[in-house]
Amino acid sequence: MPCGSRSAEDWRGPHSALAFAASRQRLQPGCRLAMMRPDLESGRQETPLPRLNREGFPRRAIGTLGARGGSVEREPSRPGAGSEGLHRQLNEATPIIEIRNVDKFFGNFQALKNVSLTVRTGERVVVCGPSGSGKSTLIRCVNRLEEHSAGQVFVDGIELTDETENIKAVRMEVGMVFQQFNLFPHLTVLENLTVGPIRVRKQSKADAVRLAKMYLDRVHIPEQAEKYPAQLSGGQQQRVAIARSLCMEPKIMLFDEPTSALDPEMINEVLEVMIELAESGMTMICVTHEMGFAKKAADTMVFMEGGEIIETAPPKVFFESPSSERCRMFLDQILEH
Repeated sequence: MPCGSRSAEDWRGPHSALAFAASRQRLQPGCRLAMMRPDLESGRQETPLPRLNREGFPRRAIGTLGARGGSVEREPSRPGAGSEGLHRQLNEATPIIEIRNVDKFFGNFQALKNVSLTVRTGERVVVCGPSGSGKSTLIRCVNRLEEHSAGQVFVDGIELTDETENIKAVRMEVGMVFQQFNLFPHLTVLENLTVGPIRVRKQSKADAVRLAKMYLDRVHIPEQAEKYPAQLSGGQQQRVAIARSLCMEPKIMLFDEPTSALDPEMINEVLEVMIELAESGMTMICVTHEMGFAKKAADTMVFMEGGEIIETAPPKVFFESPSSERCRMFLDQILEH
């Protein structure tokens, strides 16, 4: 049974091809998890990975620099467990994002202050903190939606500078899901999903449609293909935005508070899809206040305040014994509600 796959895109402005994530279908014990990239000419798929482990969790594939080429296997602990073994494996994985001593100014206001962060291939990082702490600015620097004022940002070995080709290369491999859905209102769901692969990846329309339908199925809304965005609920529109990314086969997914604009009853349906993407082995950075999602999906928690990273820790340590008093106060307030 095919159980996993990757990719897609959010297309913004004249110079941006922003990509998005990988997902898998729910697995039953004994099922084989396959991290697949469809061969559009022959219909073949890549070799599936080994079966589930004893606890019923799949072995996760982490491709070298994003799973486009060869891959290595790791067997994770339960999502969010933060075990020493899992973090030892992550420490041995290849860094795919390196943020070094980054500052960001908006006029006289300093939004980021000497921020450094390393994200390794296959790692799921959740960034949290009070409003105005620099969370969104940080992840927007990863794909040059914001230009950092000082320091260095490397993505998949490419330094983000003023070089147009570098920016284009990174944006082709980094997907981003925003608070708002950013769907084209005059296009159907299917057309929203195919416009990027056709115009940016230069795929044929038939191939793009085939991929779009497959990824709509992955986010559990295949029946919405011919509708327009205005005919969908907020949760459905956000899942379309994620599916759109899947069509572009990114190496990294960025989520900027993707549930903040949703009604409470729609939040879970989006979080479930995000958890599936996380468990597929996709490298992810997610800005969110959804601490239940963070406990389930994160390998690493990052707490920010005042433009600085105050604390970085595995989920178990972060939630049970944070080292900073400010982080403890934040968690006490947010977990009470």
